[in-house]
Amino acid sequence: MINTIKKLFGLGPSVNYAELVKNGAIILDVRSKGEYAGGHIKGSLNISVDTLRNNLGKLKDKNKPIITCCASGMRSASAKSILISNGYTQVYNGGGWSSLQNKIG
Repeated sequence: MINTIKKLFGLGPSVNYAELVKNGAIILDVRSKGEYAGGHIKGSLNISVDTLRNNLGKLKDKNKPIITCCASGMRSASAKSILISNGYTQVYNGGGWSSLQNKIG
C-alpha cells in the first residue's frame, strides 16, 4: 500500500528527468490553459487533466516516456494514473513544473 502511494506521487526510486528529456520524453503540463500561459517549461505539451481522457490521441506513442507536471504534483499524479490505465508504459510524475524545470536544467 505504501509503495503504491509512493509510486503514485513519484516518490519511488529517483528518476533522472534530464536524461529522459534528452532521450525524447514528452513533458505533459496538465494545468489549465491560463496557468500554462503564466509560465511553463519550453517545449512542453499542455493538456489539462480535466480534458486528458478526451485528448489521448495527441499522445500517439504509448511506449514513449511521458513526464507529467502541474503546479504542485497532485494533478500530475492524477494524469499519470489516467495515462497508465490507458496503456501508456513509461509515465513519470514530475511534480510541480517549476521544480521539474530545475531538474531538467
